[in-house]
Amino acid sequence: MENITAIKDDEVELSLLQDLPLAYVKGNAFLPLRRQDGELVAAVADNRGVFALRDLARSLELKPHPVLAGETIILDAINRIYSRTSSMDEVMGDIQGEDLTMVATEFESPKDLLELTEEAPIIRLLNALMMEAVKEKASDIHIEPYEKGIDVRFRVDGILHKVLNPPRIVQDALVSRIKIMAGLDIAEKRLPQDGRIKLLAGGKNIDIRVSIIPTALGERAVLRLLDRQAGVLSLEMLGLSDSILTGFKEALSRPNGIILVTGPTGSGKTTTLYASLLRLNTEERNIITVEDPVEYQLSGIGQMQVNPRIGLTFASGLRSILRQDPDIMMVGEIRDLETAEIAVHASLTGHLVLSTLHTNDAPSALTRLMDMGIEPFLVASSLVSVLAQRLVRGICPHCRGPYAPSSRETDYLGVESPPAQLYRGKGCHKCLGKGYLGRTGIYELLQITPEIRTMISERKDAQTIRSAAIKTGFRTMQRNAVEKIIKGITTIEEVLRVTQRDSET
Repeated sequence: MENITAIKDDEVELSLLQDLPLAYVKGNAFLPLRRQDGELVAAVADNRGVFALRDLARSLELKPHPVLAGETIILDAINRIYSRTSSMDEVMGDIQGEDLTMVATEFESPKDLLELTEEAPIIRLLNALMMEAVKEKASDIHIEPYEKGIDVRFRVDGILHKVLNPPRIVQDALVSRIKIMAGLDIAEKRLPQDGRIKLLAGGKNIDIRVSIIPTALGERAVLRLLDRQAGVLSLEMLGLSDSILTGFKEALSRPNGIILVTGPTGSGKTTTLYASLLRLNTEERNIITVEDPVEYQLSGIGQMQVNPRIGLTFASGLRSILRQDPDIMMVGEIRDLETAEIAVHASLTGHLVLSTLHTNDAPSALTRLMDMGIEPFLVASSLVSVLAQRLVRGICPHCRGPYAPSSRETDYLGVESPPAQLYRGKGCHKCLGKGYLGRTGIYELLQITPEIRTMISERKDAQTIRSAAIKTGFRTMQRNAVEKIIKGITTIEEVLRVTQRDSET
């Protein structure tokens, strides 16, 4: 029996899989590949697959031709290929005439979504939506009711795009199904609700954070997808430039103080904090976090999830973990004066504190803390550094090509020797014709030097601090973005989408 070490998607004749349930091929660890010279060629892992192949070949009046492959190789190929054949459009035609009120079935986890093909159409529609989102690597699913229908949109690489427009009749049933899966109250339609779903999708463990709010036209649902198997990135994988990476690592090596990561919602702040904790996590250190919610489980780190309904806030959680003798603390976000005060005092009593703040750039974080009510001398003495960041889409490496930049584009770059060519994606099947694939970060790191500490104590504004920092070597987010544009990592249009041009660089 011949051996194969890989199965490519284009080697599989999809028509052979139409009547084969996913559970059957996975249970027998076999995958039909193609018809060839009167034979049915299939990958098998052991005798289970051989017997299944014989039965299938007999029904198709073909001779069985098994080829040996590892079970992991076969299962990975099965998950990939069956996820391609799971389509939202296939179930839309079944919606009309169905009793959509009968969807309140118990949700059994972690049953694989690919196996739930015999359920009611509304359930299959939601399953197909989630499978499609996983396939497109979407971070969010938005289900939005309007007067004449529903818009279903995916956020992929930070950009929303519409994928489906179901009839309005499915609205209540679809949201009810989401509530059942998330363990929410299906009778409560007047108040916002938050929940969580854990499931398998194509062999991947997926966490889904659910948010449902009432609107004038019905309930609106947003599902945020977290691939638990993707793991936490290291600092080296975030796209930090060498100088910023070196400076940030130096800040993390400090025994005490506050390190802030700033940016708007969805700019990757939590990912940066997790990467930082991954670097700091050793047996000699006691690390505890307070998060809302806990997005990834980190081995060796104590993680607490806030619950305002029972009085467990960032401030009360932070106060409690100080009694746990921590060396390093991570607070998901500094939202109010009480949390900020506890973080400052913790840093001044020998703890390293990591947290996030919603500001547009690094210097604004200093004035934001003072606006909250923290005394300037406490900000100056406790803060170590501030990392501001945004996420930009990267040019698709499969269709990237050079082009001659216009004079307007070279003026934007603002460099002494403008490059003769820049890069952009032409659009291909890998990036779904968008020219972009995946995301990377652009950053600026403000180190709190003695000069900046003096300016903080004197209550200088953010722009004054920014100008002074630039004169001493501070490189703005815009400069970092220009470096990535010149290297062909991203485009000017993408940078302009998420940042403003510097008034002074």
